Amino acid sequence: MEWLSGVLDAEGYEVGRQILQRGVAAIYLIGFISAINQFPALLGENGLLPAPRFIERAGKRAGPTLFRWRYSDRLLLTVCWVGAAIAALLVVGLPQAGPPWVPMLAFLIIWALYLSVVNIGQVFYGFGWESLLLEAGFLVAFLGSNEVAPPFLVLLIIRWLVFRLEFGAGMIKMRGDRSWRDLTALYYHHETQPMPNPASRFFHLLPKPLHRMEVAGNHFTQLVVPFFLFAPQPIAGVAALIIIVTQAWLVISGNFAWLNWITIVLAFGAVPDSFYEALGFTVAPAYGTTPVWFSAVVVLLTAFIAWLSWQPLLNLFAKRQLMNASFNRFHLVNAYGAFGSVTKVRNEVIVEGTLDDGGPGSRWLEYEFKGKPGNPARIPRQYAPYHLRLDWLMWFLALGSDGGWFTPLLIKLLQADPKILKLIRHDPFDGKPPKYVRARMFRYRFATRAERKATGLWWMRDEMWTIVDPVALRANQRH
Repeated sequence: MEWLSGVLDAEGYEVGRQILQRGVAAIYLIGFISAINQFPALLGENGLLPAPRFIERAGKRAGPTLFRWRYSDRLLLTVCWVGAAIAALLVVGLPQAGPPWVPMLAFLIIWALYLSVVNIGQVFYGFGWESLLLEAGFLVAFLGSNEVAPPFLVLLIIRWLVFRLEFGAGMIKMRGDRSWRDLTALYYHHETQPMPNPASRFFHLLPKPLHRMEVAGNHFTQLVVPFFLFAPQPIAGVAALIIIVTQAWLVISGNFAWLNWITIVLAFGAVPDSFYEALGFTVAPAYGTTPVWFSAVVVLLTAFIAWLSWQPLLNLFAKRQLMNASFNRFHLVNAYGAFGSVTKVRNEVIVEGTLDDGGPGSRWLEYEFKGKPGNPARIPRQYAPYHLRLDWLMWFLALGSDGGWFTPLLIKLLQADPKILKLIRHDPFDGKPPKYVRARMFRYRFATRAERKATGLWWMRDEMWTIVDPVALRANQRH
């Protein structure tokens, strides 16, 4: 049976394996820390969309989760701390120092734990990169340990994941907004993306011919380059580097949680060790014989992934292509894609409170969120790969998508709920409950260079309308 191991081994990808295992584990660590910091306030027992209520209503439709029989905030935190601890061990490479079953077990545990969280996360976990992280964690579980050569079939499956991720995103753009087809999408996107970063305004103010070149380059990277991931080396490695550079450009220009970061990590799986050796680095791992059981597991995994790939493959070429869709309860072999349509203007919901009676003479003060635009003078910050879930949903709220969480948010602000206030950058009432809150819609745009110089403002904004008139708590809603 040694011939089987010899065929499946892929010597020459040790650096790629290390980046894959440690990089994916690092993003799991971020995901668990994000849940520790945000889940109880958003989805906990007394959250905006309480998970116990969802579990009771959804039952088995919620999907596989450890919380089906019992949910508590304490149990949620225990699950996340255990997941974070195992992910941290994988980041430093401790499980990889043992036999192949050790990192396999470690990754499958954190995959199962995070799956349990995602499946009860409702709209706050309804993002494509949640499924992407789950799929990536499941696949890298089968990359083996330092004792054996990386399995070629697993590296090939990971390339298939990168292909679906990139090509799916490219196809959804071509089928979606006309601005992607006429190369004008980036006239707007840097300004209207969900959460701009410090460099977004700089990119937005670039000359329009450069924006058109950016879009054309994006189409090339997403619609042409992914096919070359399956070519012989060094072509596959060059294709991976093009994807890495493009994703790094997106990291610099915006806050997209860990979407771009994990894509970079996954693409490194197609970069051979010879590229690093050409730069003067020495890569000389010493492998033992790959156990037959491990090779058999890899073959079974490959057959399983091939079976699950049929629907996602058809979806890539379907007229009504699904974006960020899971075809099974385990979030494996998913359909990906982002920004099939581009928002042409930026609207922002501004939430305010007052200690007065809410009448015409009341003094209203703004709640300042951590990532979303608010104060026109404040420069956006870099948060990715950390995911600010409430801030992202505030962007969708301005587009007309509520999801049932916004009214509970206003109630929590009226109650000065400490867990919710921790998710907000600035509480103008220093922990005291306001008498009234309201929400107004504003139109935002980046200040031009002349406007920035004259006013010192990063954003220019105009009030549009009030979406929630002043409201107060009823007596039975107060603490």
